[in-house]
Amino acid sequence: MRIALVDSGIGMLSTAAALRAARPDADLILSMDPDHMPWGPRAPEEVIGRALAGARAAADAGPDAVVVPCNTASVHGLAALREEFEPQIPVIGTVPPIKPAAARGAPIAVWSTAATSRSRYQHDLIERFAPDIDVAAVACIGLAEAVESADPAAITDAVDYAAAHTPADVTGIVLGCTHYDLVSEEISAALDHRASLFTAAEAVAAQTLRRLDARPAPDSARTGTVTVLASGRPATLPPAALRYPAGAALARPATETPSSANPRS
Repeated sequence: MRIALVDSGIGMLSTAAALRAARPDADLILSMDPDHMPWGPRAPEEVIGRALAGARAAADAGPDAVVVPCNTASVHGLAALREEFEPQIPVIGTVPPIKPAAARGAPIAVWSTAATSRSRYQHDLIERFAPDIDVAAVACIGLAEAVESADPAAITDAVDYAAAHTPADVTGIVLGCTHYDLVSEEISAALDHRASLFTAAEAVAAQTLRRLDARPAPDSARTGTVTVLASGRPATLPPAALRYPAGAALARPATETPSSANPRS
């Protein structure tokens, strides 16, 4: 089983790690785009072009599925990707997990980039899945960029800023950018562990396996490989990726056991 993931940067790591946990025997192709990141501020047609370029580069490896672990790329590029690759290769997008967070009936907050927090897309999701509860849209200024660079001071500042703008009665936080998954511990601590965090990574991994008519097999031998592309060029995981447990786990050789790797560099 070969699964390609297409994103501008290391925000894909949480979804890739969820796929690795569910199927240690699956080969992963991580198609990043450092030459053109970030995608968020780009016009929709540019995002579509970059997502298609990343998927086409990964297609040379013969993936069985293409995963888009990025909200921006999913919003703008999913239709174009599906038109090009389906039905031969299923394409799986990412949606902020507002629905499960809202199902508890308590006030929630959606942490997202400044652009996404103002978007019609997020507003429509809130109206659709959380029409009867209080939802605070929190613009996390600079957090995705801080995570991408693995800058501890910048991460702390950005997380503290977002936490300060999160209402005190919120009991659930939707992480509306996949970068945020990588600093979930820091986010929980900044909120004094009073709010549950909702992420999309495991749901996207589960949907990918369903589209492949495959079952989770977490006890399988860890034979899956990781191939990295940087704007179409063969590469290795960027140093920043190795600062996070998800990146460190993906960097381990296929035959290495989890107990023998350092969780964070």
